[in-house]
Amino acid sequence: MCHIVTSYGMRGSVKRQNRPAMDISRCNDHHNYEILAEIGEGAYGKVYKGREVNGQQRLVAVKRLNIPRGTENGIPAFMIREVSLLRKIEYFNHPNIVKLLGVSAGLKNQSLDLTLVFEYIDQDLSTFLAMVPATGLSLGKIKDVMGQLLKGLDFLHTNMLVHRDLKPDNVLVSSRGEVKIADFGLARIYTYHIALTPCVVTLWYRAPEVLLHSSYMSSVDMWSAGCIFAELFLLKPLFRGDTEAQLLHRIFEVIGLPSEEDWPRESPISYSPSWASGGPCNTLLSNLGQEENNLLLKCLEFSPTNRISASKALAHPFLTGV
Repeated sequence: MCHIVTSYGMRGSVKRQNRPAMDISRCNDHHNYEILAEIGEGAYGKVYKGREVNGQQRLVAVKRLNIPRGTENGIPAFMIREVSLLRKIEYFNHPNIVKLLGVSAGLKNQSLDLTLVFEYIDQDLSTFLAMVPATGLSLGKIKDVMGQLLKGLDFLHTNMLVHRDLKPDNVLVSSRGEVKIADFGLARIYTYHIALTPCVVTLWYRAPEVLLHSSYMSSVDMWSAGCIFAELFLLKPLFRGDTEAQLLHRIFEVIGLPSEEDWPRESPISYSPSWASGGPCNTLLSNLGQEENNLLLKCLEFSPTNRISASKALAHPFLTGV
């Protein structure tokens, strides 16, 4: 699996391609970039590593999407959402959001070619964690990564955007240690408790209210951030399951079964004591200090309304040292 491709928002089956492209070519007439290598392939196109020919000669990630004319549903909705939302936020130039440098579209051979050019980041958080020694990350590095991630989320939530697919594959980490949120194909502008599509967020990072097919808000991103926070310590996902039911059981093993009063009333899944498998299990969290454990539990609060926000998490003593 090629993590960098999914990080830049390519959907569908993906395979790693480290070989150079057959020829050096300009990716389009408007953006003066040359293609250096193909780095991945998805259902709708390919992603390349490129370089500016003039100016700063920056490295870029070039995502070329090809949609045959006459396609029944036209341009896939996730492409339209990603481009429009990135256009909306690009003017803020936030350091923890991946930068969209250019977009172009045109007809070619009875197909629509859509090209997105991003700043190039050489790895995502999943790749970064895979290279961490068994001794783990330093506490300072965990604070740095988590702080940058929360700053990016705080920016999105302040601007009424919910990412909805936050996971290590969609968090980029540059060689200079910059953390940037990427892949906005599932992102939405939201209002309080809006009813949104239930099938969002990669399963292992999916909040309980999504698993329970309940309404949700920006706090789904904070649950995902909590899962990533735990993974920075564990170097492996905190919750694993092949189905939604398995994942719910795993979540309740760790945080305990919530009360029936906290169970979302609109959920089609009924509350039952059988969801519990004993009391809360803290074995995976036992090596955490008091402050980091406190922040983690606030991120993994079952009730969305009680879950900590990104802005409040940034003010938590674990990150501020106060």
